[in-house]
Amino acid sequence: MTDIVDVNANISSRINLMRIVLISGIVFVHVPHDPATSPYVGTYGVLDWLRVFLGDSLFRVGVPCLSAISGYLLFRRGLDSFDYGKTLKTKARTVLLPFLIWNIAFLALAFVAQSKGISFGYLPDVVGASAREWLNLAVALQDLPINVPLYFLRDLLLCIVLSPVLAWLIKRYPMQTLALLLAYAVLPLPNGIFLKKSILFGFSAGIYMSLHRVDVRSLDRFSWPITIAVLGASVLLSLVLFQYGPDFPVWVDMLRSLTALSGILGSWAVSELLVRTNVGASLARGGGLSFWIFCTHYPLLVLFWMIWNRAGFGYYPAFYYTVPFITIAILVAAYGLAGRWLPNLTAILTGSRAGAARGAKARPAEQRAELSPQQRT
Repeated sequence: MTDIVDVNANISSRINLMRIVLISGIVFVHVPHDPATSPYVGTYGVLDWLRVFLGDSLFRVGVPCLSAISGYLLFRRGLDSFDYGKTLKTKARTVLLPFLIWNIAFLALAFVAQSKGISFGYLPDVVGASAREWLNLAVALQDLPINVPLYFLRDLLLCIVLSPVLAWLIKRYPMQTLALLLAYAVLPLPNGIFLKKSILFGFSAGIYMSLHRVDVRSLDRFSWPITIAVLGASVLLSLVLFQYGPDFPVWVDMLRSLTALSGILGSWAVSELLVRTNVGASLARGGGLSFWIFCTHYPLLVLFWMIWNRAGFGYYPAFYYTVPFITIAILVAAYGLAGRWLPNLTAILTGSRAGAARGAKARPAEQRAELSPQQRT
């Protein structure tokens, strides 16, 4: 029993650690720039290549990895115990509601700002948008929402709606299903109803690991080789991207997709190495912080970009290599204050993750370990 508890606690800690690390990395993916400061112009040499490595290669693994975590947690108790109706009700509170609140609030803020002549050129035209464009900006019906990173929550909700079908296929035809979804994610095929095809594959890979009882710690002894291999692949990809970007040939796009998907395995290997450190163990106790950063970082980055341009600063690398850290620091402080002063609202804004994390501290260690895999997606 103790061994089982230890395994559950380790997996739970590593999942939390992966979330905070990956989402912090995603902040670098969304740092704004204009055509003149694109890294593919090559104005700043190796600093531009490093931007490509971080934003277009290494941290692009975040979306498929987070998708895999979601699929894994959703079916951790098996297909027979899966309650579709209860799942939809729960996800409406933990995923849909935060998506709507954060995105529509930012849309309303953009409307007010543009009504006063502010933010034009930095955000889509909200004031002059058609009803169809408003619908896309508000709920990402067919295109990116105004709070761009939240497309992940939109596609994740689609995966959850389709989850019984995906689980049935993966339970009975696992390799065939995953092969088809891999082809869909990598080949130059239409996206269909998804905005990001890799989300569907990552989510399905997570389902596979749960339903087929894959021992997710079986490769831990190879953590260093896997980490080095995936990191090396990211470096090589960034060199190719820097050479061919920003308009990539089809084969480069396919290579980028494959490398991002390989990050599912690579990130899990990294989590095994980090969770044993003091910093990693501390990050693994982040609770709803990762979700808070995910939902709030883009509006803050856009605000900093507006200030930077108004101030007339010219050395873009100074912006890129400082603003993500400042953004994360501000959001960490804001999360702490919000949790202290407005705990109920903070719980709603983080899909009940904040409340769950605080409540978990009061539970005995064994009970906490058993409950930890039930964390919200």
